[in-house]
Amino acid sequence: MAESHNIDTGAGAGASAPDSFARGDAPLLELTIWPHRSLTPRGFQWTIILVALGLGLPLVGLIGTMAAWGLLPFLIAALIGFYAAIQRSYADGRLTERLRLWPDLITVERREPRGTVRRWEANPFWVQPKLIENAKVEKYLTLKGNGREIELGAFLSPSERESLHADISAALGRIRSPDPA
Repeated sequence: MAESHNIDTGAGAGASAPDSFARGDAPLLELTIWPHRSLTPRGFQWTIILVALGLGLPLVGLIGTMAAWGLLPFLIAALIGFYAAIQRSYADGRLTERLRLWPDLITVERREPRGTVRRWEANPFWVQPKLIENAKVEKYLTLKGNGREIELGAFLSPSERESLHADISAALGRIRSPDPA
């Protein structure tokens, strides 16, 4: 999902140089992307309830037997494992990538689920967006500039990466050849 948002970038990187990620002027293009979350908190509750009922169903015929006590720890472990996997998925969903484009600068700020922030910047005139059709990921999107090539939107679907590539390419094209009007 690619949408435009205004997000506070927080403190600058250092006092010795101006922080290009904390610019005050409005960018020509601003996109914040994040992984799709299809399971709402209410849906999560219902899913846990249904899985618990499904796991408990085999115990009904074994109530009062030693076999029920033998199966119970494994069923509880399966439910805890399922719960932990969904919680991990929610935590991974906090990943965001923020792209901002000005006539003289393009920045990408990636905020990892555990708080790590990765930043990249370049002169947009030299930036090359690439959409690689037959990579390890279908329609693999990268930006190349300032001596580095970064991956963008790896968590998006191939069609979303294709749309994002088109948006970035169009914005870079407008910067490189402005209207003479």
